[in-house]
Amino acid sequence: MEFIAEYGMFLAKTVTAVVALLIIIGAIAAISARHKTAAKEHVEVKHLNQKFEGMAHLLESATMHKKELKHREKERKKQAKAEEKAEKKQLSSDPESHKKRIYVLDFDGDIRGSEVASLREEITAILTVATPKDEVLLKLESTGGLVHAYGLAASQLQRIKDKKVPLTAAVDKVAASGGYMMACVADKIIAAPFSIIGSIGVLTQIPNFHRLLKKHDIDFEQVTAGEFKRTVTVFGETTEKAREKLKEEVEETHVLFKDFIKQQRPALEVERVATGEHWLGSRALELGLVDELRTSDDYMLASSEEADIYEVTFTTKQTVIEKLAALMSMTLRSRQNPLTATDRTPII
Repeated sequence: MEFIAEYGMFLAKTVTAVVALLIIIGAIAAISARHKTAAKEHVEVKHLNQKFEGMAHLLESATMHKKELKHREKERKKQAKAEEKAEKKQLSSDPESHKKRIYVLDFDGDIRGSEVASLREEITAILTVATPKDEVLLKLESTGGLVHAYGLAASQLQRIKDKKVPLTAAVDKVAASGGYMMACVADKIIAAPFSIIGSIGVLTQIPNFHRLLKKHDIDFEQVTAGEFKRTVTVFGETTEKAREKLKEEVEETHVLFKDFIKQQRPALEVERVATGEHWLGSRALELGLVDELRTSDDYMLASSEEADIYEVTFTTKQTVIEKLAALMSMTLRSRQNPLTATDRTPII
């Protein structure tokens, strides 16, 4: 019995030591994981003026005579020296002054507004340094998507406006529905002549298999609390009351959408363009949906003569396993269970 008692004490001490060791290892792993996550997530900044200058120098080297190239290089250095001298003089008289900076954001939106997560980080980074003398250029491409996702994206852009930093939206291909909701927050919208603009409307669509189930004597049971917790569903019978309620929700969202655009662009005849139609850039200019016909490339190149242009990107480095997991997750979301509530979420 004494041996068993001693063995029990030894076993208890061993288990305690192992558990304590595992807790310590777990704590170290958690701290290490946090540091790794912080290291993987970061903001990248590219000075686009240097890119433009490099392109120009490369073409000049290939096309100009050596004597002409030497003269051009000499003039460029002279101009750069004069600009640096003028900037130093201005800074000495006014320490708060600096050459205008344009921060470029690139938003390529999907139906779920997945890019909003990166957008919010990029905007936060910019607002730590940007002043009303600077500008943010949003290169926007989106056909719209879930209301709450694009509503959040527009709210993130509003943060720039609230700080009195000028915001310009550039549309080279498409800014429709939720995409246009984002664009209209900007102080100025520029668009390529054949870009697609508008589609100020709301959509929800749900397939219904009730009659098919009924034909094969399959029952569908659904228990809810609240008269309108579920209205139109995939497998349930659609009543006229449920259909009217869903229509009411869609109309209400459309009204809020139109009110938002009125607030952002008071001069626009919203009722005239809020029909769900879309227009090419040149026609959108006539309707007042955009302010100027111009590509983002032309705007940045012209602006580089008087401003420093920086492209700001929030990136997350992923391992091969993480990339595969993300791909699988995206695939599963695209084939999600039709019973999920997001299927009846209005899309703009």
